[in-house]
Amino acid sequence: MIPTPEDFPRQFTSLWSARDAAGLAALLTEDADFLSLTGRWCEGRKGIENTLTAEFAGAFARARLVTGKGKFRPLGPGAAVLHQRFVLSGLIGDQGQDMGRIGALMVAVLIAQNAGWHALSLQFSAVSDG
Repeated sequence: MIPTPEDFPRQFTSLWSARDAAGLAALLTEDADFLSLTGRWCEGRKGIENTLTAEFAGAFARARLVTGKGKFRPLGPGAAVLHQRFVLSGLIGDQGQDMGRIGALMVAVLIAQNAGWHALSLQFSAVSDG
């Protein structure tokens, strides 16, 4: 359970480090929308879990996620938008080569439910510092 929206990035990072696709999918609502770092779009926890499982077996098998600057914007009682920056390293290319480090941004619409805070929509995209 995630008691506050500020706890969401820490839990996301912890589950990412454990390569826990089911745990990550459980951070989202049952009917959530998800855009993965590889550009895959999926809907619902099962689709999200399947996407993350495939990505952890491929490009993200050795990826490390470091949390950067984050920002929350309340939308009213029980809702917030999260912007969280990350740096990923250890990415694996198609030929097995190390792809270096990339910046990433997670944008999530979070809602409070009986079981804590969950993402209704989450986009995880590569970004540059330009």
